[in-house]
Amino acid sequence: MIKNKFKQNSIPWSIEQANKTYGIEHWSNHYFSIDYNGDLIVNNPNTLKASPVSLKTIIDGMRERELEMPVLLRIENILDESIRLLNESFRQVIDKVGYQNRYQGVYPIKVNQQAQIVEEIAQFGAQYQHGFEVGSKAEMIAALSTLETSGSLIICNGYKDQEFIELGLEANKLGYKCFFVIETLTELPIIVERSQSLGIRPHIGVRAKMTTKVSGHWGATSGDRSVFGLSSSQLIYVVDYLKQHQMLDCLELLHCHLGSQIPNIHDIRSGVLEACRYYSDLCKEGAQLDFIDLGGGLAVDYTGRQSANGQSRNYSLNEYCENIVDTIKTTLDQQGLSHPVIVTESGRAVVAYTSVLLFNILDVVHFEPPNMPEPGDNQHQLIKNMREILTYLKPQRIQECFNDVQFYRDEIHELFKRGQIDLRMRSVSETLYFCILHRIKAVLAEMERVPEALEGLTESLADIYYGNFSLFQSLPDSWAIDQLFPIMPVHRLNEAPTRRAILADITCDCDGKIERFVVEGQESRTLPLHEIKPEEDYYLGVFLVGAYQETLGDLHNLFGDTNVVSVRLNAEGGFDFVKEVHGDSIEDVLSYVEYQPYDIKKRFRNKVEAAVREGRISAKERQQMINTFNASMQGYTYYEKPL
Repeated sequence: MIKNKFKQNSIPWSIEQANKTYGIEHWSNHYFSIDYNGDLIVNNPNTLKASPVSLKTIIDGMRERELEMPVLLRIENILDESIRLLNESFRQVIDKVGYQNRYQGVYPIKVNQQAQIVEEIAQFGAQYQHGFEVGSKAEMIAALSTLETSGSLIICNGYKDQEFIELGLEANKLGYKCFFVIETLTELPIIVERSQSLGIRPHIGVRAKMTTKVSGHWGATSGDRSVFGLSSSQLIYVVDYLKQHQMLDCLELLHCHLGSQIPNIHDIRSGVLEACRYYSDLCKEGAQLDFIDLGGGLAVDYTGRQSANGQSRNYSLNEYCENIVDTIKTTLDQQGLSHPVIVTESGRAVVAYTSVLLFNILDVVHFEPPNMPEPGDNQHQLIKNMREILTYLKPQRIQECFNDVQFYRDEIHELFKRGQIDLRMRSVSETLYFCILHRIKAVLAEMERVPEALEGLTESLADIYYGNFSLFQSLPDSWAIDQLFPIMPVHRLNEAPTRRAILADITCDCDGKIERFVVEGQESRTLPLHEIKPEEDYYLGVFLVGAYQETLGDLHNLFGDTNVVSVRLNAEGGFDFVKEVHGDSIEDVLSYVEYQPYDIKKRFRNKVEAAVREGRISAKERQQMINTFNASMQGYTYYEKPL
């Protein structure tokens, strides 16, 4: 027997209870809260004087602009604030401990390559000379066309061919500091040859293969089995090669990627300490190092639990900065070395908060019967046996009742397979089965402890709420790596949620569902939701989706990109729609998979014309079919409500 975590709560519902249930204060970084109307509101991070804005009000504005659900909402102020907090936190810690250099951040474009995101980071980050990390020629071109501030860093990771290197060398002539981080020895001679041929001295970095293992989902990418990075012997080879070509002074940066989404601050401090050892020894070899790049790792607390769990983090942003700055200062002071410029490649922590996926609920399936079926004249004995369970359904015999109803249900299924029970009788048995299970559930809710075998009963009877979205397009990490995202209603939060549910998308795929949530700070198999009201839309939001989800989404069932809306909260307490991008049409997604829209329309026109010739439809019906077909080609790939 185990303690009953589903025991009925006698606390009356309130805004405070809603906050506790959905954990808003813990995962939202204070960007979101609930107002007295029960609406989820977004707080302006730029000024405390501005009134918050209701997400429901923003949704109403979208609908007026004919931007249907689902919509990816971007809040530009939150992106700006994330950049500001990162840079200012490092600056404050640097001043506090007396570190004799500066912090200079770069944003890894791969985390979210969308132009609106990259352009906003470049524009707002200009005051901090916040640069970009690029891993391909396409990302390099995006960086070069977007950065406006000379002195901003461009960190070039990944495989680099001749064209990639030439782009980076020319970027230096434009005033950027473009570092080629050597990750494999094959790119070293190309960098040397191209720089000598063009007469441009390169900025070179080396990526050391870290042995420090970190915890969390991406821990396997750290340590000796890391895909990228140079071993100790390879680092020495680079030093000797550059010496031979009188270019050792070009080696200015050490890159040590600590890991991704690191939940434990101890792992960060340990990794920085190892990085400092590489740094000091390379300096002794004659390298003119002045930058130390610690890669990514700053985690997002998706669960709000402030723990070392892989989907959380047990440290604050200020603690993260202090551990990095203090470790570098203390270690290098002991070696008598100057303090380098500190570089980090925080991407997830910069963009995750800025984006919210909004969608409406289309339908609900309840796993409960409307009424107990009346006894029939020709009831099968097994159905009579099921009814008798209700006569001894008591807490003392709860496990026995559950075992009995399972046994009788299975026996009836077997008889149906052999043709000994018809479909109508099976229907009666299923209705009776669910009635009994719900009676058992009601008894369990009043028990202090329940049998372990019945612990999952509440989840098995949970509703299925069908959301107007594609998991594979908008939340691929939820499907692929079991990523938890905060999910909650964005209105009606002053009402008690009376249903427990899982979420399903509108793809015809059994994997298109979400059945892991964070409720009251704990992982839960169901989400508390409200009863759907007829003729009234019910909206949910999925938060912290700004990192990777747009980039990794796919065209499963040919559901395309959603509508995208960017808003900016203003000082007066309102908001402005600053950008809107209509999602993919059916014609768009068909063209992505090599269909030619013109040919599709032509073939359909020929089919209906042939039907006219054969006398199966009239010419007027033909034109109506063509109009419907062409209108559908231009339509949204998601569910559209009739006007």
